[in-house]
Amino acid sequence: AASSAAATSAAADGTCAVLPEETAGPYPGDGSNGPDVLAQSGVVRQDIRSSFAGATGVADGIPLALSFTITDAACAPLEGAALYAWHCDRDGRYSMYSDGVTEENYLRGVQEAGADGVVTFSTIFPGCYAGRWPHVHFEVYESATAAAEGAEPIATSQLAFPADSCAEAYASAGYETSAQNLAGVSLASDMVFADGAELQTAAMAGSAADGYTATLAVPVQA
Repeated sequence: AASSAAATSAAADGTCAVLPEETAGPYPGDGSNGPDVLAQSGVVRQDIRSSFAGATGVADGIPLALSFTITDAACAPLEGAALYAWHCDRDGRYSMYSDGVTEENYLRGVQEAGADGVVTFSTIFPGCYAGRWPHVHFEVYESATAAAEGAEPIATSQLAFPADSCAEAYASAGYETSAQNLAGVSLASDMVFADGAELQTAAMAGSAADGYTATLAVPVQA
């Protein structure tokens, strides 16, 4: 599925449309705006649902497998590149920043790409908070070591979820507030995706009952 997602952005001339740069937002946790999760031992991990490094919280919600395929602009996989992903919990809160979860660091993690350029995370379907379309933030680094040492990311962007997946997920117990907030926002009105989200919208599989898989091609200007 990840390979198929990557192929969708490839043009006939063998180039891939570089993903748009977006804001890291006010809650990056990368040391640029307060706390730095990237310097914590254990941040390189596949399952990001629980906190780590002494914190013990676990984020509840519908299971979600996130898969990113990192390539250069010529569509070649970037082996060894690292992707740091983070997003809000079911209640719209960001660990390390939001009231009630400032001591947690769940829903944040780093994975380093293999030869196929793919990184994967086990997480939960994020909530929808007022004013923003449901999304996942991510930064791409040359390596996990570069991320830990505070290097500048190669790229910063956001993944958007399709409307039908959001509507289905938010009909589930625990997502009632998200359902209300989703009714007040659209991709066209979102501050990040209003200029177009075609390259940033994930391909989805699965269901609210069985869990989802979201895949996204991440071509970057390496």
